[in-house]
Amino acid sequence: MSNSKRRRQIAVEAARLMYERIESEYFTAKRKAAARLGIHDQRPQDLPSNREIRDELQVFARIHEGDQRDAELAAMRVAALQMMRLLDRFTPRLIGSVMTGHIRAGSDIDLHVFCHSPASVAHLLEQNGYACEIERKRVIKHGQERLFTHIHVRARHRFELTVYAPEQTSYVFRSSITGQPIERASIAELETLIAREHPEVDLVDPDNDPAIDPFVLWPVLLEPLAAVRQRPDRHPEGDALYHSLQAFELAREACPYDVELITAALLHDVGKAIDPHDHVAAGLEALEGTLSPREQFLIAHHMDALAIRTGTLGRKKTQRLRASEWFEDLMLLREIDEAARQPGLEVCTVAEALDFLQDLRAELDD
Repeated sequence: MSNSKRRRQIAVEAARLMYERIESEYFTAKRKAAARLGIHDQRPQDLPSNREIRDELQVFARIHEGDQRDAELAAMRVAALQMMRLLDRFTPRLIGSVMTGHIRAGSDIDLHVFCHSPASVAHLLEQNGYACEIERKRVIKHGQERLFTHIHVRARHRFELTVYAPEQTSYVFRSSITGQPIERASIAELETLIAREHPEVDLVDPDNDPAIDPFVLWPVLLEPLAAVRQRPDRHPEGDALYHSLQAFELAREACPYDVELITAALLHDVGKAIDPHDHVAAGLEALEGTLSPREQFLIAHHMDALAIRTGTLGRKKTQRLRASEWFEDLMLLREIDEAARQPGLEVCTVAEALDFLQDLRAELDD
């Protein structure tokens, strides 16, 4: 029997094992397929590639599922696109069988997302009605232990999001089996793929999607701070919402027409209800699309301002911050943050604070 014929037989049998969900890994499936066919002592290069097995999987799917499979693939790609648009701030990339088109019954939609705080991704999903669960998994690869963070989303289609640091966005991810770069798609690339392979699908133009309304998002982020208890030696005033409302009151008293400083004072700690271990990054990710550059700068560096006050911030970073046109505002926010720790101080409600900001914006715009 020729090598090419044996290779095809192994590919078909491996595809059958995977289609019937007897095996889930390509490497194990092709090894078991060769053994079942009585083909032994095959060199790795003589075995079919993952792509060859995926092609045979598609044949199985078309035989058993027909047009239904093509419709399901289109639906899964559209669902992936909708999820990626929602997660746009985390630079999502579609990978796996939905990307390549080699889906089978029960396939998940696999995405890579990039951020410092998995909790901020989960928070955004929950805000939009998705039930999700964060899983941290230790895996041994090439003799080294690695920690992976997955977010499992339960919806009409199941999603598995793998979270990486933002600096890995341009990293070339490779298959652990073949060592080859994996196929993946950005939002724009997925839109092009859907238009080419599923022309019957009418995609909504993302440019026409409504902008984020800060006065809808901000109360959703502020209210959970009421449940965030803080160290009494640092925050004798109590919960993080009470602290934030005190900061708001002090800021509008100090600078009654500085809407950006007042906004930053109110929102500077919203990340504490999302990820208390890195509340600055979590807060900025949750607030993305609703802040001015100055507001973003003040919130991003309010803890650096504390380090400047205590002399613990590095020289270069201190110099960069001092060179900013907003440095004095940053140090004023720091003073407000430290003063907003008074037990028993009377404050307004979240709704009243937001009404004030909305009215002040309108007045300044006139």
